[in-house]
Amino acid sequence: MIQPLMPKATAVWLVENTALTFDQVADFCGLHVLEVKGIADGDVAQGIKGMDPIVSGQLSRVEIERCQGNPATRLMRAESKYKIPPAAPRKGPRYTPVSRRQDRPDAVAWLLRNHPELTDAQISKLVGTTKPTIESIKDRTHWNSANIKPVDPVTLGLSTQIELDAAVQKAGRKLDRERKKADKAAGRTGETLLSAAETTAPEVQHATIAAPEVKPEEDETKKSYDADSVFASLKGVKIDEDDED
Repeated sequence: MIQPLMPKATAVWLVENTALTFDQVADFCGLHVLEVKGIADGDVAQGIKGMDPIVSGQLSRVEIERCQGNPATRLMRAESKYKIPPAAPRKGPRYTPVSRRQDRPDAVAWLLRNHPELTDAQISKLVGTTKPTIESIKDRTHWNSANIKPVDPVTLGLSTQIELDAAVQKAGRKLDRERKKADKAAGRTGETLLSAAETTAPEVQHATIAAPEVKPEEDETKKSYDADSVFASLKGVKIDEDDED
């Protein structure tokens, strides 16, 4: 869907003057739903004056009332009398206004901390900075390192949530491809590495404990005695008799 003129200004007006849901506003303006929520909370698009899409001919009052009555519907853009050529895809780092340039190190620090999968080129394109600046922030050799505080670039207005999500998804797909390629190469060569736990764990020798031999106790009550056996055992006994005077 084609974005309206000044999407954020239009979203500000719709949030302030209608009862449309965040999803409806985000879908019409081409923004992320979190950006619209940030506009409602006052964290995003601070200082931007809302633009009435009815006056500019992009929406009708009837269409807004129709969508307010049913949150599941989506706004249909009115046909404009003027044809606006589509914006050419942007190449290289984005242009950052002078008033926002001091916020770029904070945005870079946030991206490095929360999305380490992003490449320097992606970060440079998102917030409009240079690779030497990114390297200095990584190494903490930036001239203003003591005052750098990680802040979401969407909150700072340096990028949109959609652009950030697209860059994160692209970086994630690249990591998945590299991981699958590495796994395939390892499977083709047949070389596998043992885990650290398997290589460093000491060998455990399992001692076997023999069960004690259980001897049946003799039942004293069942022993049988007879006179012959008793006298036979006494034949070898020598009795010393004392002479009696």
